[in-house]
Formats: sequence, structure tokens, C-alpha cells
Amino acid sequence: MSADRSDSGNDAVRGRSGRFSEPVAELVKQYTASVDFDKRLADADIAGSLAHARMLSAIGVLSTEDLATIERGLAAIRGEIERSEFAWSRDFEDVHLNIEKRLIALIGDAGKRLHTGRSRNDQVATDIRLYVRAAIDDVAARIAALRRALLDLAEAHAGTVMPGFTHLQVAQPVTFGHHLMAYDAMLSRDAERFVDCRARVNRLPLGSAALAGTGFPIDRDRVARELGFDGLCENSLDAVSDRDFAIEFAAAAALTMMHLSRFAEELVLWSSPGFGFVRLADRFCTGSSIMPQKKNPDVPELVRGKSGRVFGDLVALLTIMKGQPLAYNKDNQEDKEPVFDIVDTLLPTLIILADLVAGGIEIDAARMRAAAGTGYATATDLADYLVRKGVAFRDAHEAVAQAVRHAETSQLDLAQLPLDALQRFSPRIGDDVYGVLTLDGSVASRNHAGGTAPEQVRSAIRAARAALGGR
Repeated sequence: MSADRSDSGNDAVRGRSGRFSEPVAELVKQYTASVDFDKRLADADIAGSLAHARMLSAIGVLSTEDLATIERGLAAIRGEIERSEFAWSRDFEDVHLNIEKRLIALIGDAGKRLHTGRSRNDQVATDIRLYVRAAIDDVAARIAALRRALLDLAEAHAGTVMPGFTHLQVAQPVTFGHHLMAYDAMLSRDAERFVDCRARVNRLPLGSAALAGTGFPIDRDRVARELGFDGLCENSLDAVSDRDFAIEFAAAAALTMMHLSRFAEELVLWSSPGFGFVRLADRFCTGSSIMPQKKNPDVPELVRGKSGRVFGDLVALLTIMKGQPLAYNKDNQEDKEPVFDIVDTLLPTLIILADLVAGGIEIDAARMRAAAGTGYATATDLADYLVRKGVAFRDAHEAVAQAVRHAETSQLDLAQLPLDALQRFSPRIGDDVYGVLTLDGSVASRNHAGGTAPEQVRSAIRAARAALGGR
């Protein structure tokens, strides 16, 4: 869509008037235009304009005829955008001016009256809040779907023994179901953060105009109700310049991606020959251009890598805002691409991981169990056994440490040491000790809230499902 620079109406829509003695330089136009990316806000922009127009009509600033004409024009524009027929133009800088220019072309003077009592400053602040609110709702649904897939897998393996690690060294036996429930706990907190963030996103800036409010007797509460906002941004200066909500959204997304990256890292490790705990379905992997035997865990690796994008988007938003005086500044144009990138990264990551967990992971329970039998994973159980026999914990700890050293020298597991050998380290050890040195006995003994006992894992799964509103 070309622009006639001699057309004063076009200049007015572009935000330039008789105040300027020359047109915008072509290079400046290209540098400052945001329509290439902020056109994603079109639906939010139209929704905000419709609510604003209806409010202006209700207070008598717009006639009922103008309102009907504006509603018809915006509906036509929405249809053009949905059918990819809308002609976006950098001549009109951003999504707001492109839509306004097209509206005026379609309906004439009524379109020129729509902008009464508002500014692009409060308009864009409203649009981005509507976009982030919708994104949060999408993210929440996808987190819930991933959690349900994790819960199903955890339930199937509530009693599958695997090694628990600290410092990536075998520490104590746990169940695979318990391990998966740790990620459910992380995702539960992520979901809570997005809900909390949404409450602060869902405040209406519209009505703040450029920075000081407007002299028209507007009804902001009416607009808030129509757009589904819970309340108003109370200070007009803050309303047009605040991007805390976007930063908070980015922070919540960064934490979620960090959790997903940790899970992805474990999938990479577990699927490697050195672990062999899981096999990933072929559809989630690729081969090598030179090594025909390779099966590379590309999806988990990309989850790890894409977390860095979201971390960078968070830092970008913080940096954009850190030096801005009140109120609105053109810097805020740069807030949208990081937000869009977060959405474009987080949502597909949640979707593909849910698909992977639901049907793309084959568990090698025997390999997990064998690994749990290495590294003297039941040493703590032996120490606890001695404490129950009346030995002080620190003394028990030392006795077991010596027993482990002897077992290593003998190339035996603790459960393989004969009773007389164990009794050299503590006379309190009896023949009942072998019951606590088994893997199944170890995990079953952690039978308390939050513990790894299969009974507790199943209880945690039931509670999580109830919180999600599922079975």
C-alpha cells in the first residue's frame, strides 16, 4: 500500500502534521517501523478499538451511526487480516496506524473520530497486555498437558527402582516415578507463577492517553469490563510506560524453560549408552551425516539450547526498561519481539515434550535397577539401621564408611559382604541387616509424605491429578 506524501490526511494518520517541514527519510522509516512484527497484535488492537468506540458512543462522544459504521469497518478489516488479504505497509509504521488508515479508507470520517480520547501509547499498552494474557492462558494449558503426561508415566513406574544422584554420583535408590514427580513439582510452581503474573497483566491502561489522561468524560471501567480486565492501571504515567508485566511473564517463562532444560539434559544422559535408562522414539531423533550408527537426541538438545533464547529475551526486556525516564519512550517498541519470541519458543517446547513423554520414551527398568545396585546406594540405609540399634549417627556414619571402603577393596556390594565381615565395623549388626540393604527395602522405607516409597509416589500422583482437575 503506497502513501501519498502530499496527502495531509495520510500525514495525520502517520503521526505527522503541519509541525514537520519534510517527510520522514526512507531509512528512518525502515528503522523505526514495527509493523513487520507488531501486526501480530492486530486482533487485540481491533478488540481494544471496538471497546473504546462503544464507550465513546455510550458517553455521547460518538454518534450511534458512527459507532455502527466503525464496527462494520473493523469487522471487515478483521476479515481481511484473517484471509491474509490485508495490505500491511511500512508507510504507516505500526499495526495501529495500518488499521486506522484502512478504516478511514473504508468508512471515511467516522474512522477519523475513533482515536478521540486515546493515544497510541495507551493503545499499544492495552494491546500487549491482551496478547500476554492470551499467551499465559495458552501456556497454562500446555503446562497442564505436560504434567498429565508426566503423571501417567510416573504412575506406570511408581515402583521402578533407579539410582538417585547427587553430584551426578549414585547416592540412594529412588523410584523413577518419584524422579518424574520432581519435575511435576517444578511445573506446578511454574503454573502458579503464570497465574500470579496474569493477575498483574490483567489491568487496563486504555484511557491514560499519551501520559496524562484525557479531557473527555471517558468510562474506563466499562472498557475494562468489555475487554475482560480485572481492573485499571491507576496512574496514567505508569500505565503507558509500565512493562513490568512483560518482564514478569518473561521471568516466569525463563524459569519454566530452565526446568524443561534440566529434564531435557536428563533425557540426553539417560538415552546415552553410558546410562541406557531410556530409549527415545525415532521420530524425536536424527542421525549423523557421517556416522551411520548414530541416533542423536535432537529434541532434548534443542530444548536445552532454546532455553538460552528465553533467558536472553528476559535480559533484553530488563535492559530496554532500565534507563527510561517517565513516561512513554520509543524504546518500548523493542518490547514486542522478545515477548513474541518467548511465546514462539515456550509453547512449542511444552507441546513437543508432552508428546515425547506421552509416547516417545521407552524405559529400560532392568538397566535402571542394575545401576541402582552400584555405588553402594544403600549405605545410608545401613547407617540408619545402626542408629535404630542405638548407635549415634556420626558413629554409624563412620562405621558404614569403613564398611564401604572394605567392600570396594573386595569388589563386592554391601549386601554381598558376609555377616562376620559387616560385624567387624559394628557389633550391633545382626542377620536382619540384609533386609535393609535391598533396593526395594530401601525405597519402601521412605514411606512418608514427599518420600520415594511407591505408596507415597502414588499418593502424590493422585493429589496432583486432583489439583489439575483430572482423574
